[in-house]
Amino acid sequence: MKKSLALAMLAAFTLASPAFAADTQPATTKAAAAPATVPATTNSQQDKMKVCNEKAGAMKGDERKAFMSNCLSAKPAPTENKMAMCNKKTAGLSKDERSKAQSECMKAT
Repeated sequence: MKKSLALAMLAAFTLASPAFAADTQPATTKAAAAPATVPATTNSQQDKMKVCNEKAGAMKGDERKAFMSNCLSAKPAPTENKMAMCNKKTAGLSKDERSKAQSECMKAT
């Protein structure tokens, strides 16, 4: 009796194990999912590096090293806000003309 019970349990585990080990995803889906974890966007340092490399051109050695260091550490020029830009454009106009031009400038840019 014990032998038949053991044999039945062994048969049940043997037949059920492929169901637990079955892989439901095809191999190509798993491989394609792996690179998706890497972000697709570049950061500003990478963009700076690309631009500086293009500007460096054929420079070599210490000259290139100094140029790249200077180029990568450079801060971008501050951008002027919309209101200040429109104020400069409309300076010297009469009150009504200035108001109209300010409105158009703020809408346009």
